[in-house]
Amino acid sequence: MVVWGATRENTRLGTLLVEKTEATPAPRPESRGIVAALSVFRIRDYRFLWGAMFAASLVTWFRILGTSQWLLDATGSALAVGAIGVIQLVVQIPTLLWGGALADRVDRKRLMTAAHGTTCLSLLTLAGLNGAGLLTPLLVYAGIAVTAASQMLASPARSALVPAVVPHPELLRANAVDTASQNIAAIVGPLLFAALSLAAGLTVAFFVAALLAATAAALPNGIRASGRAVPGSAGTPAGRAPSTLALAQEGLRYVRHHPILPGLFLLDAGITVASFYREILPVLALGLFAGGASATGLLGAANSAGAIAGAVIAGLFAAYRAPGLLVLWASLAYGVLLFGFGLASSLWFGALMIGLLGAADAVTVAVRQTTVMLTTPDHMRGRAFSLMVVAAQSANNIGTIWVGAWAAWIGAANTMVLGGIISIVATLVIARIWSPIREYRSPA
Repeated sequence: MVVWGATRENTRLGTLLVEKTEATPAPRPESRGIVAALSVFRIRDYRFLWGAMFAASLVTWFRILGTSQWLLDATGSALAVGAIGVIQLVVQIPTLLWGGALADRVDRKRLMTAAHGTTCLSLLTLAGLNGAGLLTPLLVYAGIAVTAASQMLASPARSALVPAVVPHPELLRANAVDTASQNIAAIVGPLLFAALSLAAGLTVAFFVAALLAATAAALPNGIRASGRAVPGSAGTPAGRAPSTLALAQEGLRYVRHHPILPGLFLLDAGITVASFYREILPVLALGLFAGGASATGLLGAANSAGAIAGAVIAGLFAAYRAPGLLVLWASLAYGVLLFGFGLASSLWFGALMIGLLGAADAVTVAVRQTTVMLTTPDHMRGRAFSLMVVAAQSANNIGTIWVGAWAAWIGAANTMVLGGIISIVATLVIARIWSPIREYRSPA
């Protein structure tokens, strides 16, 4: 259980205490710098969990790029490719909510294995049908729906397992490594896909993606820690097993009444909606720097590199016990950097600014995930993480529409400056209204 301490020091909220139902936190390591940031790899179970995550991240890029390339080659229609986003949006949100409830009800390791195994079978089917010349757009869309759902199904289970294998003082480092690794996969995945598809074709690319998914399915079985959530209140009468719907509703009520999480989720959503630039980088490259594909590529690479650096920096703050303050400061920095990006007069300065934006964003992601882990009881973590991802993905989609529309109406530069203003105001308002975010101190 999460206990909100009644003890107050200088009228501040007491430290959140997490009931010791999980592994006793290990002493803080003495290492510093990059070595400290990577110290979580000393934990055997975490290495298995990390391997599954990294393989699944590569699969995501192979799946997205492979299916979109096949549809473009087969139909020549940008609309047919754009339909991928519609399918994913319709499938992923309900699957996330279901997956969060399942992660708190069944063995999380087995859930990951089943989900990634389904992804593997789907990709093998796409590879076989394409190799036989039997693949059609309808079948590709079906494969997208299944794989998008199965990958989302594994996400809450994986996140909920991290505190079971990583001592609490190391959680920020683990989340920082995860964030950096996902951004590395965003660079490596497209490069591997391009090399394979050019050298051997899409059938081989689908087959390699299936092998990566099989790896992601196998690795959770090597984890020694229990995959079962620590029992907690089920929210239903004694003697009756709660339905998945009842579990999902209980998770929603828990997050809604949590002193910190609604503020953190709302802060992330407000900033993202006002400034989500990743999906429309070509528009910004043209509007800000009169650049084409090369400018878009440079900005995208700079953003990913910055995110990797930011995640490493976040890992260096593992001993910092005020994660809420860290999120607020990083969010303020993000808003200020949006001004710099919007006012950039050269492509190289713009690349520097968007790299720093990626760094600030990575810090907020790693610290927000750590805060969810530390302030949520084990039997509720799957649902809390699923709601966090739903909020983030919804904000991403709305932000793409918002930023694209404003860039068309007032120009790319003014849109980024406006995003900076909104981000700074949102951060200050949330900091003022949600005082527990400022006052929370993580367990020693």
